[in-house]
Amino acid sequence: MTIAIEDKIPAATLRIKTEDGVEEISTAKIFDGKTVALFAVPGAFTPTCSAKHLPGFVQHAEAIKAKGVDTIACVSVNDAFVMGAWGADQNVGDAILMLADGNGEFTASINLGMDGSGFGLGARSQRYSMIVKDGIVKQLNIEEPGQFEKSSAETLLAQL
Repeated sequence: MTIAIEDKIPAATLRIKTEDGVEEISTAKIFDGKTVALFAVPGAFTPTCSAKHLPGFVQHAEAIKAKGVDTIACVSVNDAFVMGAWGADQNVGDAILMLADGNGEFTASINLGMDGSGFGLGARSQRYSMIVKDGIVKQLNIEEPGQFEKSSAETLLAQL
């Protein structure tokens, strides 16, 4: 069943690229006791993700955090090296936590995966955004395939 408002984020392990290499990070460490603006993209370096989705969160990071968000995080079914390179390419700095869900386990656990095989992408994440408070989903914005309307930084900012 797809995750819904008032559901708890399931336990999972994601990865981040650091100066020391790749590190594992648990969903508990990301979400427990914090307010998190999480957004997911079908793929790093893909057109809409690179031209609109991630840049919107970088542009509005200060305003989002000013509304009480502790962490802004981007997750994609890509490896940590790709997510780190994409973050560097997009100049995210420390504004966005770039989370790699390389095997799609987190994405599957919240049932927000999609089959991108028709585009040569394989298993990927749907595009969505959510506000999570202390591990509980408070807002959830899931896009229709091929769309970019509901999950933008502007929409999430208005929901805070």
